[in-house]
Amino acid sequence: MSYGEVTLVGGGPGDWDLLTVRGLRALEAADVILTDHLGPASQLEEFLDISRKEIIDVSKLPYGKQVAQERINELTVQHAQAGRRVVRLKGGDPYVFGRGFEELAACAAAGVSCTVVPGVTSAISVPAAAGIPVTQRGMTHAFAVVSGHLPPGHPSSLVDWEALARTGGTIVVVMGVRNVAAICSALIAAGLDAATPAAVIQEGETAAQRAFYCELCELADVMASNAVAAPAVYVIGEVAGLAQPR
Repeated sequence: MSYGEVTLVGGGPGDWDLLTVRGLRALEAADVILTDHLGPASQLEEFLDISRKEIIDVSKLPYGKQVAQERINELTVQHAQAGRRVVRLKGGDPYVFGRGFEELAACAAAGVSCTVVPGVTSAISVPAAAGIPVTQRGMTHAFAVVSGHLPPGHPSSLVDWEALARTGGTIVVVMGVRNVAAICSALIAAGLDAATPAAVIQEGETAAQRAFYCELCELADVMASNAVAAPAVYVIGEVAGLAQPR
């Protein structure tokens, strides 16, 4: 039996023109596109002729609509086994909190060819859009990207927040809006200076981008008072103080 193929495409952090050229070519060649809600998914009609493509929304909205990962895997494999060219379009990069490897493994188990097109991750590009470099010569030589979808102390959390507080590097938190107060408190309790510069960027690299700059001890209140909602990235570290509010 001759199967189609699957391409996992990283769509980048926001506007469609942050796609890679390789990712755009894969989308142009696709018969079926399974999309997340982040990245360029909402802009497909602006840069792509979708009249002959099947578009399937498989979004996982934070604390909202959820398409089970098993169902996404099933749809991806089914369409490929029907001989179609499938693009699984993800926000950011498929391998940075994108569950891309799980989808590649599902394809491999079904005997379906799957390739990965990297994308620009929001963990680095969104801070840059707000004027923040995650590293800076003479200031910090390291940065950590962590998921904040579980609070410190949660039995399923794999993040060592105490260790992060001691690294001296930049901390970039994604998927952490709901748990920002607990995360900030844990970092301060572990010894990170409460006056450490911090910033939060909502809807980064889109026309709706908003950024707020403060100190670590103020971050949760700043986010609450400005009704910051997902998708948002926050940055904690000396580099956040380099940005000029605009």
